Amino acid sequence: MYDSLKRIAKSIIPKKILSQNEKFFRQIVSLRYRGNSFQCNICEYKLNRFVILADTDLLCPNCGSRSRTRRLYSTLKENGLLQGNILHFSPPKSLYKKFNNLEVNYYSSDFENEFTADYKYDITAIAAQDKFFDLVICYHILEHVEDDGKAMQELLRVLKPNGKCYIQTPYKEGDIYEDISITLAEQRLKAFGQQDHVRIYSVEGLEERLHQAGFTTKRLHFDEVSYFGFKKETVIVATKS
Repeated sequence: MYDSLKRIAKSIIPKKILSQNEKFFRQIVSLRYRGNSFQCNICEYKLNRFVILADTDLLCPNCGSRSRTRRLYSTLKENGLLQGNILHFSPPKSLYKKFNNLEVNYYSSDFENEFTADYKYDITAIAAQDKFFDLVICYHILEHVEDDGKAMQELLRVLKPNGKCYIQTPYKEGDIYEDISITLAEQRLKAFGQQDHVRIYSVEGLEERLHQAGFTTKRLHFDEVSYFGFKKETVIVATKS
């Protein structure tokens, strides 16, 4: 139902009007999901159910947050990391709004103009001074970057000593799969699962590349928490020694 309504809205309402009035449209749609069985920890809206997307992820109809977005916010908050200078690549709109209301120095960046952000940093040449950020959020970014080694070196450079980078990508078992000869969108979709992906990491392979760049790493494995719509997932925390 949610996906159908979204498709219909996009087909009849201009994109600019949808964007300008997103909050209003979400409030209307959210009425049918209002209840007390579940809650979004970002917007704190209480639900009778989350929206189940085509990829089985769980969406909050009120703020548009996905499961991984809500888990990220919970984890950063619980670990006291929402302070100081924070760099966030391609932020979901729900967190962009949330973090801008916190007493932190929040630097949101989107290179392809697909997300709401205040900066346009190239992750392989970040326009920031050395040892500047306390925290970097790099969710579903590195699988899009051809020179991921250079990106990792830049992430290390701009982090303060003991600064942390929270990283997540799609994962597979075994080795990293990449092939520089695969350049067409339809080929990348078939090989890597998305038209603008250039590889599929394994957890072990991604950690190894981060180690080569100079990071120490820690894996965070999470189980489902139905009340907040959290799903099972793995996050890598890369720390600058």
